Amino acid sequence: MASEEQLKLSNLIKSVHSNLREKSKKIGVSEAWKEHCKNNNLLKEYSVAMKTLATNYWQSNFTKKCNAYSRIVWIYYYSLNYFIGNEAEREILRQRQREVEIAEKIDVSIDQDLPLPQLPLKLLDVGSCFNPFSIYEIFEVLAIDIAPASPSVEKLDFLEEEEESNDLPHSSFDIVVFSLFLEYIPCPDLRFKCCEKALTLLKPEGLLFIITPDSKHVGANAQLMKSWRFMLAEIGFSRIKYEKLPHIHCLAFRKSLHPKITERWAVLHKNCQVYKKMFIPQDLLDHKADEKNCSDIESDEITRKQHNDALLYISEIEYTRNI
Repeated sequence: MASEEQLKLSNLIKSVHSNLREKSKKIGVSEAWKEHCKNNNLLKEYSVAMKTLATNYWQSNFTKKCNAYSRIVWIYYYSLNYFIGNEAEREILRQRQREVEIAEKIDVSIDQDLPLPQLPLKLLDVGSCFNPFSIYEIFEVLAIDIAPASPSVEKLDFLEEEEESNDLPHSSFDIVVFSLFLEYIPCPDLRFKCCEKALTLLKPEGLLFIITPDSKHVGANAQLMKSWRFMLAEIGFSRIKYEKLPHIHCLAFRKSLHPKITERWAVLHKNCQVYKKMFIPQDLLDHKADEKNCSDIESDEITRKQHNDALLYISEIEYTRNI
């Protein structure tokens, strides 16, 4: 059972995320984010809360369960499996061969002789807070955050426009990590832009890890996870690993040798029922709450399909307007 301190810290994190989403709707995403980044007292309080939760509670909870890993350990072990080991077992080579076969089918030319990554693997940890990957020798870590809780984390806003920041060179990282990061971002379009930026920063065959919280059963938000996979496939990412652990989804996306390879997957699955934007469960809960406050909507009289269509339509209008 969660302690009083843990509940207090968790509620602080949730309230910061919720308030940022609400403010983004009222004054626009850009202005809301700028104001948020200037609130140094809140940022410090948030970063301390995240570090305390991660080191004092989350990690100890996982070490008590032999059948579960922490998000950090999950990323470490999959990186080992993907990049390192003998050639017969190295996942990067298996995925490369798969893409070569697809490229031949769709008549796309790709470089089949890329050199394999060398140790240490260059890892960008976005929204890092306290640089948890620094304990692993296989990584050369650049940890960034708008409010670092450790001196080893560089103060940097990942959402800055390209012309405002030259600190992150393109095609220079083997791994980009979004661990409990996307839910901080206040709207779907901006989350997708973060993934597009990660694509430009990764080397070919590099990995984007996304860890996102969810305490429900694996099927509860399956449509959201399917939507993420579909959207990222359209820009050049293939999802090669997915696992639902207690309280989190763990996903690994590979930067394809050619975007048409993953686009092909998206075309083949075009009829799948997916959302049009990179939603998180809180977005849909926010809209449900908004609908309850609208006197002209009788929520209990509309069908599930009508409800989902309404959410998509409302979200498309609101977030496009505010970007």
